[in-house]
Amino acid sequence: MFNSTRFKAFRTVFSVIVVAFFATAPFALAAEHEHGKADAAADKTVTGEIVDMMCYVDHNAMGDSHGSACGAKCIKNGGPVGIVENGKAYLVVGEHKPMNDALADSCGKTITLKGKLAERGGIAMLENAEVIKK
Repeated sequence: MFNSTRFKAFRTVFSVIVVAFFATAPFALAAEHEHGKADAAADKTVTGEIVDMMCYVDHNAMGDSHGSACGAKCIKNGGPVGIVENGKAYLVVGEHKPMNDALADSCGKTITLKGKLAERGGIAMLENAEVIKK
């Protein structure tokens, strides 16, 4: 019964499908991790003020006096960093990692960043950001 020609053909086809699935799964996961072509983010250059997002969202804290007194300390301690351009705030991250160390001393100052614009659930983010001009 299990040695029939149909069973052998079924077993061969099934084996090919299983091998193909496992061989291509890593590529599918990598494409999903890169956010897919449909969600491809647009390049964006933003010139604005670096802010500590906790204080900015909580009580609109901006400016050099807040940046040097509180904002830089919050960013150095791991608080989220952002940039505000013309009233629009962007969460700023490097290549899938925070940019806190690179931007903490710029809190309250105007700089230019370039990165990929991503937006989800009303939150705008500048990802893979790099400093263009301090």
